[in-house]
Amino acid sequence: MWQLDYPWLLFLLPLPWLGYRLLPEYRAARTALRVPFFAAMSRAIGQVPGRSSGGRWQLLLNLLVWALLLLAASRPQWLEQPIVRSQPVRDLMLAIDISQSMETTDLTNTAGQPVDRLSAVQEVVQGFIERRKNDRLGLIVFGSAAFPQAPLTQDHASLAILLDEVGIGMAGPNTAIGDAIGLAIKLFDQAHEQDKVLILLTDGNDTSSAITPAHAAQMAADKGIVVHSIGIGDPTASGEARVDLQTLERITSITGGHFFRASDRNALEQVYATLDQITPQHVKTFSHQPRHELFWLPLGIAVALLGAYHLLAMFAGHFERPAWLVPRTGD
Repeated sequence: MWQLDYPWLLFLLPLPWLGYRLLPEYRAARTALRVPFFAAMSRAIGQVPGRSSGGRWQLLLNLLVWALLLLAASRPQWLEQPIVRSQPVRDLMLAIDISQSMETTDLTNTAGQPVDRLSAVQEVVQGFIERRKNDRLGLIVFGSAAFPQAPLTQDHASLAILLDEVGIGMAGPNTAIGDAIGLAIKLFDQAHEQDKVLILLTDGNDTSSAITPAHAAQMAADKGIVVHSIGIGDPTASGEARVDLQTLERITSITGGHFFRASDRNALEQVYATLDQITPQHVKTFSHQPRHELFWLPLGIAVALLGAYHLLAMFAGHFERPAWLVPRTGD
């Protein structure tokens, strides 16, 4: 479909007619040579003074050019079908524990073979990433310190590769849960979406953070960040391998998130299925309608008509035969 951006300009169409009707006739006094035999000379050459055969056509041409110029100034446009795109309104950050205790082989893969905890987590998280097609996802890994493995991005293929490259002990043997939450807060500060979610997965307890998990959780809550925590360790173990379920529950309670206990791989998959329901995919749609300017079409026609008219007038003046060369009857 097409439309005019400034259709009100078309109300100026009758302006030349109003000027012709209302404005006084233009008169100019000029010196002239008076010829006594002017009437006889006019009859001899077959021309009558004051008459112009092209005056009416020139008037019509001027009115047409005026209408075309107004149409061009009204900015005609051709509108195509709207283009709709999706934009995520939720940012998800995954914080995965890669401390030394994650090498414990007490989980299984899809084939039922025993694997270490990190391998099982990677396999399940890959499926979770594939289901979050419209969300921006980021990845934090933490051990003795927390490191950003991938910023918030919709390039899930690259995120999956970076997740596969994570190895046990890369960030140190200890566990820094508070630092992981603090790093997530910094990364979320660069995002502009309203809904921000951190999924914290660990099998140990905080032993090396510069900031306590509870304090970091309160800071996250002040920033509007929801933290869901997943504990996959053994609460009865000792030292670094003991998962602190109470701390994880407190983190989620402060931020308004949910706490999950994943004792095996199947339970871990159920956790992510539940997170899909708790953290639904919200998508904004933005519509852009391409526009093609058409003002050049009436403008080009107006210029072409004026050019053609003046060319015809020029050639007609060169090739018109004088009346005195036309033979008269009776000579």
